[in-house]
Amino acid sequence: MERTIQATVGSAQLTRERAQEAVDEIFRGAGASAESLRDRLTEVFDERRPASHDDLKEIRSELRSIARRLDAIEKRLPAKRAPAKKQTGGSGAARARKPKG
Repeated sequence: MERTIQATVGSAQLTRERAQEAVDEIFRGAGASAESLRDRLTEVFDERRPASHDDLKEIRSELRSIARRLDAIEKRLPAKRAPAKKQTGGSGAARARKPKG
């Protein structure tokens, strides 16, 4: 009887350890999932929140920088030529043949 009790206690201890390992694994997985979910929610809220004063200040600064770069690029471009005037009403020869009066 004593050997039966010892065998049962030994196997119960192994079962308890395996159960504890399984529970620990579940909690680790749940913790990782919760952390991942928290990170994703933070990201979504950050994307949806209205721009703060500091955000607008940064955007204005960046726009000024872009405007300066664009001005420098435009100064390096060749001067625009005036577009050629389009003649309307046909060719000059056709207008010369048109009867007056």
